[in-house]
Amino acid sequence: MENTMTKSILKNKCLIIDGTRAFMMVWLGQMISFIGSGLTSFALGVWVFQKTGDITQYALISMFFILPGVLLGPLAGTLVDRWDRRTTMFISDLGTGLSTLSIAVVYLLGGLQVWYIYVAVFLSGAFGSLRMPSMQAAMTMMIPKKSLGRTSGLMEIVQIGQFLIAPIVAGGLMESIGLAGIVMIDFSTFLIAISILLFIHIPRATVTAEGCAGQGTVLQEAVYGWKYIKARPGLAALMVLFAFTNFTTEMTVVLFTPLILSFASTAKLGLAMSLCSSGFLVGGLLMSIWGGPKRRVPLMMILMILLGVFSTMIGLRASVGLIVVSGFLATLTVPIISSSNQVIWQKKVAVDVQGRVFAIRRTITLATPLVTYAIAGPLSDLVFEPLMTVNGALAGSFGQVLGMGPGRGIGLLFVCMGLLTTLVTAIGCLSPRLRKVEEELPDAVITQSAQVKIEKKLPSLLPARSPRNKIVYAKCHDLKPPLPELLSRD
Repeated sequence: MENTMTKSILKNKCLIIDGTRAFMMVWLGQMISFIGSGLTSFALGVWVFQKTGDITQYALISMFFILPGVLLGPLAGTLVDRWDRRTTMFISDLGTGLSTLSIAVVYLLGGLQVWYIYVAVFLSGAFGSLRMPSMQAAMTMMIPKKSLGRTSGLMEIVQIGQFLIAPIVAGGLMESIGLAGIVMIDFSTFLIAISILLFIHIPRATVTAEGCAGQGTVLQEAVYGWKYIKARPGLAALMVLFAFTNFTTEMTVVLFTPLILSFASTAKLGLAMSLCSSGFLVGGLLMSIWGGPKRRVPLMMILMILLGVFSTMIGLRASVGLIVVSGFLATLTVPIISSSNQVIWQKKVAVDVQGRVFAIRRTITLATPLVTYAIAGPLSDLVFEPLMTVNGALAGSFGQVLGMGPGRGIGLLFVCMGLLTTLVTAIGCLSPRLRKVEEELPDAVITQSAQVKIEKKLPSLLPARSPRNKIVYAKCHDLKPPLPELLSRD
């Protein structure tokens, strides 16, 4: 597919863009595409809720989109490592775009039903499960190691666009052009992202000893991603910590809307959501300029504790002002935490297994929201809200501090989730493997100068697998001694 896709372009090599410029073009295309996806996500939610009036059917849209990432994540990671990463991104964008376009077609034909939206969203999520692992793994090959922190900040901004910009735009477009029009705009954004991929070059990952060890059947390679993490306790501890904190923070995200609506209008809800979400943008911009410190784990630990504190503050009072200030500070920390975590994984994981490893990590990350979606409603309605009524069991204790009545049970749940985030992070600080993961694990990113050194020292290296590939590949059985030992020799 790759040869067909670029055959005419390769005749004129000046049209091929690589390195940092190529990444920035991909970043721009994905930014536009993510905003388009956000438009469709908002429009579908409004259409389903207006048609059914059922919150459960509305929430199932998110579940069917996330579910493929959990079920197919390991397989997607294997394909990212097996295939050319640009081709993988092309397939992901094209498949996701066509799945979305089918909704508009069925809608215009007058046969759109809620069940078909679930099917289309599931297919879109399946193709989309290739997108982030392939883009993150490609970024490692395109960007100098010293710039990974700043580019990770830019990656956070890509995902923020669909939550900060799309809802505002989609709200107005829904009245004028309707669901079909919004979906067509979304499809056009996929075409933009795909077109950009035709003109950029993403190097293939260098073959490493770790990659050779993970070769086998598709199933064996998918499992290898988990084995790779398990064999590195520092990375495993980091993944577990983020899985727990993702559960607690996602609980606050799910319950943010009912918390505000328990005492304020929908207009104030929209204002609060926009102001709180702006923290994501500020944090992403800060990381894209700063890049983060040399040692990232201490910064992450401090900010995760602060995230827990700010989440706790959101639940203290039924006050839009307090919620906005606390929510802004909480969301400000998230892009810095997330991008710092991403840089650690990009530096410490061998480039030719990053697809598998990143997909396993993403699978665990996406699994926790599914648990949250399942228990957030019952936990709030059946447990915490009754406890905080005027005659509730906690009215005389926590009720004196947080207040009593509608929404105060959700406020208590925010406090609990914030404190739990702080506690889990503090426990994580006790793990020496987690604290020292940056020192104990050597960097796995191989620079271009190291590539040249490998080529000179290994006469058995093979030429590039494609005419335009600048990276040299070695037969796995010839890759002895391991690369770290080879590169350390004079």
